[in-house]
Amino acid sequence: MYIELKDVEKTIRGVTVLQGINVRFEAGRVYGLKGKNGCGKTMLMRLICGLIRPTHGTVDINGEILGKEISFPRSIGALIENPAFIDGYTGFKNLQILASIQGKIGDEEIRDALRKVGLDPDDKRKYRKYSLGMKQRLGIACAFMEHPEIVVLDEPINALDDKGVELVHDILHDLKEKGTLVIIACHDQEEMEQLADEIYLMGEGKITGHELVEGKGRSVSSEEGA
Repeated sequence: MYIELKDVEKTIRGVTVLQGINVRFEAGRVYGLKGKNGCGKTMLMRLICGLIRPTHGTVDINGEILGKEISFPRSIGALIENPAFIDGYTGFKNLQILASIQGKIGDEEIRDALRKVGLDPDDKRKYRKYSLGMKQRLGIACAFMEHPEIVVLDEPINALDDKGVELVHDILHDLKEKGTLVIIACHDQEEMEQLADEIYLMGEGKITGHELVEGKGRSVSSEEGA
């Protein structure tokens, strides 16, 4: 499994939000996107997920061109910006409804996903009663519960306490071990270096640098302009 973007540009209402994007992501690694708000991280994630189309260039998902041969990646789970679920249902019921669309998993796998993010599958509280941290945990569970080949997480540790952050570390490690291709955005430099194998720096819609990360938070190489 790989994702390769070639000469990608995206223009919205005359404004170029992504330009000159040439990057390749491989299975079994965690990739970080780092940059200030408005630098293009979320737009790049939306592009990879098939939620928007490039104005120029191609997005190749394992040999298939997004927007031409496929409308969306065939196997992907994503949490982009704020999670959104049905207010009047429990977390378990929300995931159960979403899982029924493709029918890939059953109730026990949904329960397992909830436990992994620190939520109780039998909690009777409705989603409207969830704290911000609980909502974030549910969004993360939704992204990986169907065992997708690609997982995209936009600020996964947002609103999480220390225990929640630790669980995200465990989940990403498990996904990597299973050969999943993971892309995350994170504004916290220290956490980014703990979570990612490679970091792409972004600014003004461009990739401005590339860092390889070795061990716990130690950047060993940087290629500005990569």
